[in-house]
Amino acid sequence: MTTRFYYDLSSPFAYLAAHRVDDVVPGDVEWVPIAFGPLLVQTGRVPWSLKPGREVNMQECERRAQRMGLPPIRWPEAWPAESYSVNPARAALFAKRQGKVREMSRALYAEIFGRGRRLDDPATVEAAASAAGVDGVAEGIAEVKAELREQTEDAIARGIVGLPRVEVGGAIFGGDARLEEAAARAAA
Repeated sequence: MTTRFYYDLSSPFAYLAAHRVDDVVPGDVEWVPIAFGPLLVQTGRVPWSLKPGREVNMQECERRAQRMGLPPIRWPEAWPAESYSVNPARAALFAKRQGKVREMSRALYAEIFGRGRRLDDPATVEAAASAAGVDGVAEGIAEVKAELREQTEDAIARGIVGLPRVEVGGAIFGGDARLEEAAARAAA
């Protein structure tokens, strides 16, 4: 049974799930970075992070990070809309070619939510690549542009409407809070 973890680097709930998914969901989990902006355009959704009252979810992310033993969340300047970029997702996808998608993604999350660095700052991707041991990322992000678009379109076609999501044998589980349900499906 195929298990996929869909995520974007701008999502704090995906940041949390990225630190749990491999430990909670049994078997081999394929990490699938996608571009959140195009997903929102295709589905016509407005994320909680752009709505009034978003502080409630931000505080929930902060509490969960603390419970997980992660560093306190430092929200990037003008997060999310003003600092959005697809380059972190492209960098993660490029790292997948080197077998380092997990390392690159977690290093990107450390830069973005651990250090509060902007997603649209090329130095954020460079610092994460250095920490993850990913070579050639500056050039590599251009190589995977079409692949990220295709991966995002495939995710939408599979029914992915928000992030993070875990797909187990065609069933989709939304959010960090539903990883245990995904794990039960994967174990069945």
